[in-house]
Amino acid sequence: MRVIGVTGGVGAGKSTVLGILEEDFQAYVIQADQLGHILMEPGEECYDAVIALFGKEIIKKDKTIDRRRISDVVFTDKDMLLKLNGIIHPAVKQRILDLLGEQKEAGREICVVEAALFLEENYQEFCDEVWYVYTEEEIRIRRLMESRGYSREKSLGIIRNQVSDQVFREHTDYVIENNGDLKGTRRQIREGIERNETL
Repeated sequence: MRVIGVTGGVGAGKSTVLGILEEDFQAYVIQADQLGHILMEPGEECYDAVIALFGKEIIKKDKTIDRRRISDVVFTDKDMLLKLNGIIHPAVKQRILDLLGEQKEAGREICVVEAALFLEENYQEFCDEVWYVYTEEEIRIRRLMESRGYSREKSLGIIRNQVSDQVFREHTDYVIENNGDLKGTRRQIREGIERNETL
C-alpha cells in the first residue's frame, strides 16, 4: 500500500487535491484535523483530558466541547496551545496508524494523510512520499476572505505564521501548483501518481 502525505499552507486548496485523489484514484483520505475534532467528542479518548485542561466552562449544553472557546484561549496563550497539542497530536497520530493498518489489511492501494502541521509533527515518518500543494499568496488571501470571511489582515497574519514556501519545498517530494486551473491540478496529480510507478 502506498501512503501519500499531503501538506500546504492555509487556503492552498488541499481539499481540492484530496477530492481528486479520492474520486479519480480511489484513495482513502485521512485528515488529521477532522480526527482531532472526533477525538474530542464525548466518549472519545481526548474528551476528559481536554476538559481537565480548560475547565468545565468549555462544556456545551449537549455535553460537547466548545471548540470556539478553546481556540479563543489558545490563540493568545501559547502555553495552553502546547498543552492541548500534547493531548491531541499523539492520539491523532495513533488513530492514523490504526486506520492505515485497517486499510492495508483491506487491500487498499493508496492512502492519503493530510495535516496542517504535517512537517512540524513529523507525519512524514509513516508516509512513502509527501506532496506539497502550492498556491500563490494573493490567491490564498482571496480564498480565505471568500470562504471564511476573514479580513485581508487576518488572512495575511495566518499565512505569515505558517511554514514558509521554501521550507515546504525543501522537505517534500513533489509539488502541485494549484493556482485555480483545475485541469492543470488534475494533470499534476495524475503525474504524481504515475511518477512513483516509474521510480
